[in-house]
Amino acid sequence: MTAKRIQESTLAPQHSVLNHTVPAGEPYLLGIAKGQTVRIVDLEGNQAVDVIFYNRHDPSEHYSATQTLMAQGGIYLTTDSVLYSDEGNPMLTIVADTCGRHDTLGGACAAESNMVRYALQKKFMHSCRDNFLITLQRAGLDLAKRDLVPNVNFFMNVPVTASGQLTFADGVSAPGKYVELRALMDVWMLVSNCPQLNNPCNAYNPTPIQLLVWNPA
Repeated sequence: MTAKRIQESTLAPQHSVLNHTVPAGEPYLLGIAKGQTVRIVDLEGNQAVDVIFYNRHDPSEHYSATQTLMAQGGIYLTTDSVLYSDEGNPMLTIVADTCGRHDTLGGACAAESNMVRYALQKKFMHSCRDNFLITLQRAGLDLAKRDLVPNVNFFMNVPVTASGQLTFADGVSAPGKYVELRALMDVWMLVSNCPQLNNPCNAYNPTPIQLLVWNPA
């Protein structure tokens, strides 16, 4: 496990170079330059935000849950956690966090998982995996289904039981909670503002999030 490390930010929204609201259930693709800081804000609380990071100059290099967890020795992300790529390179570091714990194991909801976990007719519901695929196709990047790797679930609460099972629980976030990451390389940030309606990760009610970006001081 990783202990919560609550850290407020010193960055002011009026000085940001990007201030964008992602509607409930929608995707977004954002390019972040080395040294820039991105803040993800849970505007209304209990909203899971699925994210995958890619090296902008070589998208075959991507965020690796395995490398990240091995490096930090814990399964949750919080202040001072470093996100590593599959090549072992540091991609981003969390510099501020008012939520205190972010999931690395729950993965992205998909048509198949909705069907298996909930009901046959749930297969056709909107999902994070569909969001990822549609966004990559529209962006024209040389990325496809094979490049959808295990993602980070910011604000999502996925406790691990004593027997090693994962459970999807009510969130530990609240309105206005945020997490900030500083880029250690130029990255693509692929976002799905999770549309899941079948478990408590979004309080059964997906809501908008806010993304802000600052240039280096």
